[in-house]
Amino acid sequence: MAQKPSIPKGTRDFSPIEMARRNYIFDTIRGVFQNYGYQPIETPAMENLSTLMGKSGEEGDRLLFKILNSGDFLGGVRQEDIDEKNLSKITTTISEKGLRYDLTVPFARYVVQHRNEITFPFKRYQMQPVWRADRPQKGRYREFFQCDVDVIGSGSLLNEVELIRVIDAIFKKLGVNVQIRLSNRKILSGIAGLIKAPEKLTDITTAIDKLDKIGLDKVVDELLQRGLSKEQIDQVLPIIELTGNNIQKLDSLEKLIGNTNDGSAGIAEMKTVLAYFDKLNIESALEFDPSLARGLNYYTGTIVEVLAKDVKIGSVCGGGRYDNLTGVFGLPDVSGVGVSFGADRIYDVMNELSLFPDEVLHSSEIMLVNFGEKEAAYSLKVVEDLQEAGIRAELYPDAVKMKKQMSYADKKSVKFVLLIGEQEMETGKYTLKNMQTGDQITASLPELIENINA
Repeated sequence: MAQKPSIPKGTRDFSPIEMARRNYIFDTIRGVFQNYGYQPIETPAMENLSTLMGKSGEEGDRLLFKILNSGDFLGGVRQEDIDEKNLSKITTTISEKGLRYDLTVPFARYVVQHRNEITFPFKRYQMQPVWRADRPQKGRYREFFQCDVDVIGSGSLLNEVELIRVIDAIFKKLGVNVQIRLSNRKILSGIAGLIKAPEKLTDITTAIDKLDKIGLDKVVDELLQRGLSKEQIDQVLPIIELTGNNIQKLDSLEKLIGNTNDGSAGIAEMKTVLAYFDKLNIESALEFDPSLARGLNYYTGTIVEVLAKDVKIGSVCGGGRYDNLTGVFGLPDVSGVGVSFGADRIYDVMNELSLFPDEVLHSSEIMLVNFGEKEAAYSLKVVEDLQEAGIRAELYPDAVKMKKQMSYADKKSVKFVLLIGEQEMETGKYTLKNMQTGDQITASLPELIENINA
């Protein structure tokens, strides 16, 4: 007996209704991106590991899907590396490529490779799948789509403001209530400076980025494991537990780390960004959160994370400012900022809250019943005329019982069924049945087209 086929954990098939809903999300996001002047690009699913490694932090490197070299991939592996289980050395020998972890690093590579063709500042959007060798769970998949929007080649904080407006516009159109959390990497660097441990910045950010997931006590435990003393942790805790409104938090923070260069710069940038929104119509809640780290090494300034307020699922969008990501590819001092929308998590949120419009499924609007060979041949021309009039139409391919054909139309949510038998062929008057109301009319094709489009 043949084994039942399956797909890898953390991946999914999508039915027609699921694809219709996903495309509704993609079309909404794409429309807002284009409305703000961003242009599309695409990059390959696989990149050289030299491009991917070391750009997304230790977690990013660990979660990269690596691709075996073609041919005798074991040919260059030394026996002593196998005996000593030197996995790092073996991996770099047998694999030169990997599936992209995100869209930001490939974008930076693209900018450097095509810099002579690009007009800066370069505003691009990209909507493609990414892969992570993560443990599958609700809202976390091994293959998922990201919808990225970035502007590179400008250090202006107006770009951060625009991206927050993009976030607000997209979730407003999708009907999802969100909270936009903001921080700044320089503030985190100021915290490391305060405790006189700048070399521990990555350890601090990696730990406190897990605050929402594991709680304060476990964050403290992790900071201890990463080499911070109890005295240093006692200095960090008041910072990540600040209360009050955004300005009150920033004022309190200024008293704590305002004497550090990075800290004062980060606070000033955060105040500038928030001040712009005093005169703008932003419906989403904006919250400054100094514990927000987002754990990626390439962020250097503003950090953004978006949470759905009505569903617990993790972030549905996130990003930030990166001042020198292109530098690792040979193009230094090019600042960029971008955010990434997690289409799969947005889908799960909208599905749970029943936010998809009923008309999102683009099924056929009308199906012609097949009464036999002669009627089918006649109906083909009618189908053609309907399609040329911009109506989604199909002819049932087999002359089977009417009940089966009507059941097909009902299951596909086809709104109208057109019946063309011998009498209709003779008179040129066709019977149109509304599948939702049960009403029927008999009219000529031009009259029916007008009725369907009404």
